[in-house]
Amino acid sequence: MKIRITVIFLLLTGFALRLYDLTDLPLDFHPTRQLFALIKARGMYYSTLTNVPAQQRQTAIDLWNSKTTFEPQIMENIVAFTYRFTGEQIWVARIYSSLFWILGGMFLFLLTRDLTTEKGALLSLTFYLFLPYAATASRSFQPDPLMTMLTISFWWSIYRWSKTPASWSFAILAGLFGGFAIAAKFIAAFFVIGAGVAALVMSLQDRRFSRQSSFQLSTILLLGILPGASWVIYGTYFSDFLTKKFEGRFIPSLLISPSFYLDWLSMINTAVGLGFIALALLGIYLYRQRTLPVSLWIAYIIYSIFFDYHISTHDYYSLLLIPVTAISLAPLAELRIPNLKSKIQNLELRITLSLFIIISSFIFTRTLHSIDYRPQAQQWAEINALFPPRAKLTALAQDYGMRLEYWGWKKAYVWPQHGDLAYEDLQGGNKGFEKRFTAATNNRDYFIVTMFDDLARQPELQAKLSTYLIFAQTKDYIIYQLK
Repeated sequence: MKIRITVIFLLLTGFALRLYDLTDLPLDFHPTRQLFALIKARGMYYSTLTNVPAQQRQTAIDLWNSKTTFEPQIMENIVAFTYRFTGEQIWVARIYSSLFWILGGMFLFLLTRDLTTEKGALLSLTFYLFLPYAATASRSFQPDPLMTMLTISFWWSIYRWSKTPASWSFAILAGLFGGFAIAAKFIAAFFVIGAGVAALVMSLQDRRFSRQSSFQLSTILLLGILPGASWVIYGTYFSDFLTKKFEGRFIPSLLISPSFYLDWLSMINTAVGLGFIALALLGIYLYRQRTLPVSLWIAYIIYSIFFDYHISTHDYYSLLLIPVTAISLAPLAELRIPNLKSKIQNLELRITLSLFIIISSFIFTRTLHSIDYRPQAQQWAEINALFPPRAKLTALAQDYGMRLEYWGWKKAYVWPQHGDLAYEDLQGGNKGFEKRFTAATNNRDYFIVTMFDDLARQPELQAKLSTYLIFAQTKDYIIYQLK
């Protein structure tokens, strides 16, 4: 009963922490990805409205349809549906993402309790809920929190199936959780397959695998493949939005570049912390049955090689490393110090976990409190008000112009940032400046620059724009008149 109360307390506290600064704009964590989802959700919501101006409604729908579709729009549809009751409130998505992450924590506790002990499970759960990066990332509007919850649920159900391979209930649960995890975001496939292989190996090692188990395994595979495969087939053969989905994800030349591995370690350090990674490796060594955690680490390495560019440039691509690390840390809770009483060691563990919660919560709340993004909404609305209604724009702006789209209701032709040009060079697809500038400004009225540092890193663009008249200028933007 005491453990149950502690778990409930941790889950509720973890959820309450994520409600801090709830109504601030979603610019604190990978805003491009969050605005991408917000624009889609708003378009879906406005498509159901009849009490708004027709032009505004159509603009919202057009902006939604202008966005590429990758994963099934599960989160966007849930948020858009909720808007019918709350109105368009950006905090709705944060609540859903946080809830999914918290539910994932419940399954993580159940899994690590089966793998180790209740104390080990509490250690894993505390790390998973209160790591500062996890607190920030888990409330972002993207499919990753949902995918993480479904993936952890799969790990738990497939592990339980490996211990009781005659159980149809765990087989069906594993198939459903795994299938929907992959459908939510394809990268889950690596971790689903890794855990599935581990479960099969454990079942064979324990000699629990039978003819009935093979039927159940077939069911797991069918249910696991069906949702994701249906989406891929639809997006590839019945539509073309997935045709180029995986282009540019794997760049072979990066694997022989020392800077790739340094950048990869930097992303891991941001998401988890290299100190915790070292402790996790020690934890794996202490496992009695380490098949599952080792398989998850192997899955992460294979996945990272497959997405080598993004794993070294996007820290949230290592988000699933957080529950993997949490599982690996669990055995550390059972370390025994010679000549020290068990009660004292238990007290030390409770103090350590309490300090971790307090310090991590302080870091998280202080970081959010340090910046107020709310004025940005008014700023982008004011920029939009400068232009005639049908003005055609080109922009070198934050988040590929999505702030202008969401708060300014204006679509712009996006000029690539310096990092995008470097990415094109890696792929050998740079178009050349003059050709690119002509395409970007042809029949356009204004060129907006809000990223001054990035403009300074593109001297050709800076020199070209200096030949045009300045239409408007403040400390936040420069607008050039192209005609």
